[in-house]
Amino acid sequence: METRCGRLTWILAIGCALWLWASQVPAQVGTEERPDVRVVVDVSGSMKENDPDRLALSALDMLVALLPNGATAGVWTFGETVDNPLPLGEVDAAWRERALALPPALQDYQQYTDIEVALREAASAEANGWRHLVLLTDGVIDLSPARGAKPEVDDASRRRLVDELAAELAGQGVSIHAIAFSDQADLALVERLAQSTGGLAALAENPESLLGAFLDIVERIFPADQVPLEEGRFVIDDGVETFSALVFHEPDDAPLTLVAPDGTRYRADEAPDDIRWQVEPRFDLIRVPDPQVGEWRLEGSVGEGSRINVASPLHLRIADLPTTLYLGFEVPVEAWVERDGAPLGDEVEAPTLSVSLQDAEGEVQSLVTLQAEAGRFRGRLPAPALTGNARLVFRAEGEAFHRQRVQAVNVLPAIGAVHRPKEGRVVLAAEHPRLNRDNTEIHGELQGERLEARAVGAARWHLDLPELDEELSQPLLLTATLELEGETRELALPRLMLNPEGRVGIDLADVAGPTLGTERVEDGERSDTSLPPPETSAELAADRFVAWVNRLPEAARDLWQAGAPGLHQWWAAHRRDPRLWGAVALVVLVWLVVSLIRRRRARRPMRREEPHV
Repeated sequence: METRCGRLTWILAIGCALWLWASQVPAQVGTEERPDVRVVVDVSGSMKENDPDRLALSALDMLVALLPNGATAGVWTFGETVDNPLPLGEVDAAWRERALALPPALQDYQQYTDIEVALREAASAEANGWRHLVLLTDGVIDLSPARGAKPEVDDASRRRLVDELAAELAGQGVSIHAIAFSDQADLALVERLAQSTGGLAALAENPESLLGAFLDIVERIFPADQVPLEEGRFVIDDGVETFSALVFHEPDDAPLTLVAPDGTRYRADEAPDDIRWQVEPRFDLIRVPDPQVGEWRLEGSVGEGSRINVASPLHLRIADLPTTLYLGFEVPVEAWVERDGAPLGDEVEAPTLSVSLQDAEGEVQSLVTLQAEAGRFRGRLPAPALTGNARLVFRAEGEAFHRQRVQAVNVLPAIGAVHRPKEGRVVLAAEHPRLNRDNTEIHGELQGERLEARAVGAARWHLDLPELDEELSQPLLLTATLELEGETRELALPRLMLNPEGRVGIDLADVAGPTLGTERVEDGERSDTSLPPPETSAELAADRFVAWVNRLPEAARDLWQAGAPGLHQWWAAHRRDPRLWGAVALVVLVWLVVSLIRRRRARRPMRREEPHV
């Protein structure tokens, strides 16, 4: 296991290297209306316990390194009070030097935590476009007793955050991207802040997940073109002016070799002067100007998350996408290809555009090919089946080019549910903004008995339970009937285990959702009922397998629509999936059994019967 110093050293190394990465592609941010980035760092005393590896101290270096030149950014710190050690300014070499000198300010811990005031002050400065607040915190609100009686004063601040401030900031063009540094954090709070403002939320317990979270945020704010990297291979077309490869690997892996289309082999210690190659224990960063056209390949270990960014006049564009998707709801998507800012003309053969939804492990959950409509490509991605962090991967494949863009998303339940045993009920709250008491009815099924939920608010329901045996763990099946756009549909909600006693049927995020997860007080009475603990690995794997099997008919339809390109992408994504080979083995086994039975029947002597007169 890496020591604390080792982790911080690695993060600093990544920061320096990714500074180079950011300075290479894209080179500049346009001068028109543009977003700015405001990093809000928690320096409260609770961070000492919930961030024992002090990831927050060097996290700033990493994020600063990822910001492109020309962006506008600043840094705020907060505990009981708020400070602005690095005011908003244009990101350039001088700005980065000032940012890298900030760590002492991040170690000036304060006794209390006032997230509400920190977000208000950081968002208050004027902007030339969207404001993106990157909140680095353990997510635990802890106000001074001088502000009022505790915990009531903390609860009141949380309610103002989620019920008032989040909506207020969203209306002002402010997005909150929240990163929690511990599973002891108020994860529901950071999820709710991100969901309400169009931001991303993530848990970063180690440098690897922290890097992934920052890459997701920066690619959301400043999208960049990539070319697909598969099995260490990628194709460069004649329009690419420069490519930069960020390749992750383990410290003990053999050195990488980059092989050009003409067979020329490059290594870090022998690279020519025009190729910039930086080697670190866990990644290599390679920049190649004016690259050869054709297929390049990387020999050696190419880790998950590696990517090839390209600079060229050809760009893949995608229409605005929500950062939050919901279980059971399809995702409308739109994309197109431009050259020098103008759509591709009729003289160019129309490319094939597709989009896939991948989970945090990179597994493709769904895939669809977009259909051309008046110079753009549109389609509807099947509804997500699993909650958590995910990515939408757009691909454009033309006769002589490939482009790719990746956008991170959070997937939440459309309706959250939590069991409150002391109240003898299940409380439900709509997460999807279009669901409310006027268009949604909910019922449950418990041991064959149908239970109707009653609306108690604009987007809240109570489902009263019969008397339960506390020693018996049993599932409650929940179904919502929706009236949307003149159509009636049923939505099966994730099952909720009652009295789990350490066993649950589904992940916490699937059950409660951030709305109910942020609540400490219900109907004026404090509830000390804890939410279900996370499920075991075996149970989670079983649920994922069932969800995967349930998606097979839908996936088959998508592959039929996608044709050969979609089938190729699906095979590349799943050929190492043990579930696929397990299914293949099962089909082969059934075929062998059926064949054996047929052969035995064929070998039986036929009984001769005399004709009847």
